[in-house]
Amino acid sequence: MSKIYFQGTYGAYSHLAALSIDPKAEIIPCKTFDECFLKASKDSNSKMIIPESNRITGNIGIEYLIFEYRLNIYAEYFQKIEHNLLGIPGTKMSDLKDVYSHGQALSQCSKFIKSQNLIEHVRADTAGSAEMVSKENDKTKAAIASSLSAKTYSLEIIKNNIENEKGNLTRFLIMGKNIKQPEFTDKKYITSFLFKLKSKPAALYQSLGGFAINGVNLTKLQSYPEKNSFASFFFLCDLDGHIEDPKVQKSLEELGLHCEDFHVLGVFEADPVRGIKS
Repeated sequence: MSKIYFQGTYGAYSHLAALSIDPKAEIIPCKTFDECFLKASKDSNSKMIIPESNRITGNIGIEYLIFEYRLNIYAEYFQKIEHNLLGIPGTKMSDLKDVYSHGQALSQCSKFIKSQNLIEHVRADTAGSAEMVSKENDKTKAAIASSLSAKTYSLEIIKNNIENEKGNLTRFLIMGKNIKQPEFTDKKYITSFLFKLKSKPAALYQSLGGFAINGVNLTKLQSYPEKNSFASFFFLCDLDGHIEDPKVQKSLEELGLHCEDFHVLGVFEADPVRGIKS
């Protein structure tokens, strides 16, 4: 049986995404993102699923671990995020005073929280908040979490879909130690890589010219400071296309002329959700 590591506790959105990817796998929770990366880096028979960015609130903040561990990306998966207000059975809106959840979930439900005059409490994750509310058995406390969390911790959904904006999605990356690359066909692919530029004026401008000349579309370009420095940066990048496409190869060859460090993280099929407008 394959193993999938995720950050959080059972009932988390990462758990929900893992079930969607492989419901037959052994799905194992980790306390931290670092623990996920560490376990996946040591076990070639496992994978991990990690949230990378959210359509509304942006990057999750795991880029430094991608740079440190350099695990291979096998796939991307977009999980629909539907936030629910959970309480112990029999709880009414008028009973509530406090709401607990991950900071991003609270931010994504800010309009509802303000409309109900609830006091926010930031916790490490959504499912952990649901577990706490269940254990404390206090009708004045609620959690914002998934419907899976409600089922897992025997809570009642007081109000569903309380997020500020509908169509909320989180992009997850499925990563692991082994190198896997799909064949180059007529499907839509993403190539993900990281690089560090040589220290010279206009280096970034010059390095990206090859993509424009060869008609290659960059869908992500994010900088992150090198450890203990604000003078040197790594860049995390996604592009539309397969690394074996001649246009992509020419673009990456041009980029490589300007790099001190370059590493391909993975080539994988683009999730169909990418082509759907919210």
